Amino acid sequence: MPSNSYSKPDFWSQKAFSEGYPARSVYKLKEMDEKFGLLRPNTRVLDLGAAPGSWTTFLLRALDGSGHVTAIDLSPLSKDVKGDNLSFFQGDLYAPAIRAEAKKLGPYNLVVCDAAPATTGNRTVDTTRSSGLVELAIFYAEQMLETGGNFVVKVFQGGGEQEHLKKLRTLFTSARGFKPVACRSESFETYLIGLNKKG
Repeated sequence: MPSNSYSKPDFWSQKAFSEGYPARSVYKLKEMDEKFGLLRPNTRVLDLGAAPGSWTTFLLRALDGSGHVTAIDLSPLSKDVKGDNLSFFQGDLYAPAIRAEAKKLGPYNLVVCDAAPATTGNRTVDTTRSSGLVELAIFYAEQMLETGGNFVVKVFQGGGEQEHLKKLRTLFTSARGFKPVACRSESFETYLIGLNKKG
């Protein structure tokens, strides 16, 4: 069950709704983009675990008609998330058919993943599931990100961040953890960032 602090909209949630985003998570990506220069004009982006579509909306607005966003999730995007340069596939990130569709629209300059597992309240189970999603997102980045591309993935703290960072450092010129300001203070989520994929 969500705690009381989760059930009432905080500053970031209210700001998101007022600016036409489905969820507060948009400000996490916005901050990372501003800090690390993830997006450029004409960027081709793969957005994993995209629903309800806050990150997708931010990406489409930032690209302003250039580039292309390929979004994937088990759940549908909010109905007002749309763009001529958006392709959405509803399905399981683990499914070979979904991977094949994503690959067809690549290679990508940026792969982002804000996916979270269905949480149980058991921290060990939840961090293990989160770690599995991180591994999957890294696999997508290995397969579909072009040389020089960037990568962002959410991870629950305690979900093997150091192991994942070790892997990212073999793939990218620079890799680090980063916790955006818009993360709830009580949340144990953080992000791993890989910059400039090696050739």
